[in-house]
Amino acid sequence: MPDRRLSALAIAKITAPGKHPDGGGLYLQVAPTGARTWLFRFTRNHPDGGPKRKSTWCGLGSLEVVPLAEARKKALDCRRWLAQGKHPVEELRRRRAGDADGKTFGETLDAYLESHAAGWRSRKHAMQWRASLDQHAAGLMKKPVASIDVADVLAVLKPAWQTVPETASRVRQRIEAVIGYAIAHHWRTQANPAVWRGGLAYLLPPVRKVAPVQHQPALPWRDLPDLMRRLVDSTGTAARCLAFLILTAARSGEARGARWDEIDLDGALWVVPGERMKASRPHRVPLSDAALAILREMLPLRRADDGLVFPGGRPGRPLSDVALAKALRTAGAKDATVHGLRSTFRDWCAESGKPREIAEAALAHANRDRVEAAYARSDLIDRRRVLMEQWGDHAMAGPAAKVRKLRV
Repeated sequence: MPDRRLSALAIAKITAPGKHPDGGGLYLQVAPTGARTWLFRFTRNHPDGGPKRKSTWCGLGSLEVVPLAEARKKALDCRRWLAQGKHPVEELRRRRAGDADGKTFGETLDAYLESHAAGWRSRKHAMQWRASLDQHAAGLMKKPVASIDVADVLAVLKPAWQTVPETASRVRQRIEAVIGYAIAHHWRTQANPAVWRGGLAYLLPPVRKVAPVQHQPALPWRDLPDLMRRLVDSTGTAARCLAFLILTAARSGEARGARWDEIDLDGALWVVPGERMKASRPHRVPLSDAALAILREMLPLRRADDGLVFPGGRPGRPLSDVALAKALRTAGAKDATVHGLRSTFRDWCAESGKPREIAEAALAHANRDRVEAAYARSDLIDRRRVLMEQWGDHAMAGPAAKVRKLRV
């Protein structure tokens, strides 16, 4: 009679000490202490063709770190090695030492980046991905990916976990992805030592407890007209870009990278392509009269339909974040940040009684409620057009509401 197959539910109910079969030579061993580990049972003929040896048991790891599906995969690997004339215990030992395929973490990283090249949001994002590991995980690069353990990962993460926890958390996720890639390609048979849940979560404090979220300083919404008057009085491209950013509630990179072929002046609409959006989805932005006035003042600098609306100092290069931050400081908002201006818009919406879903759509925030998001198919463009016109009226309120000519 074939062995009865285990299931997650059956495993949860097993408490009796002993070896409980799953089939194919795989067993769950329950020790008298309650510890549960996976074993693989096999027999091999003597090299001289003599009678079979007695059964040999090969450990495949603890149930706490090796789930049922992974244990079955390991048992399958063992059966394949037997069919190839290899000894499972010796093969596992070699792979744990990293000499089975010879893949280092750095080589695996190269393969991972190459295989995911088509999915990167931009070439810059891929370069940042690699640079973060080159900087923070340099100690792993030459190690065999099959032999990296929890201690190795902790040695990388701990120095940064207290000082730059957000960066360290991102590095952990990327290490997990690279090692997961190695596991999927059978370059590694052990569990992933960089997983958070059920793994490093027991050894490191959550990022949110190490460094509470620091919100970007925002300009009080009642002070915005004064700021806009000073921006309008400025003659610089950075000041115009910053004013456009405020009037559209856009992110810095979206406004700085705006191109003329994204903008319909007659239709008063700006369509930001998905590759330039944080959520990787196109975003339609209704343009208020104030925002259109800024664009028309930038028309003399237009060189091509696909050219930048707010060009930087070098041809083809957009303005920098630093340029916008400097324009903000020059205009007198020393305690606010460029990104915090989006919070200024959100505060104004809340204080003015604007519907939450309209404000969130204007900010291009993703709906985290999957059920609600499934039914919210519209981007509420008509209602947002009214909202952005009202926002423009508030921002440009006062005697200096006219946009002055740029000196070009």
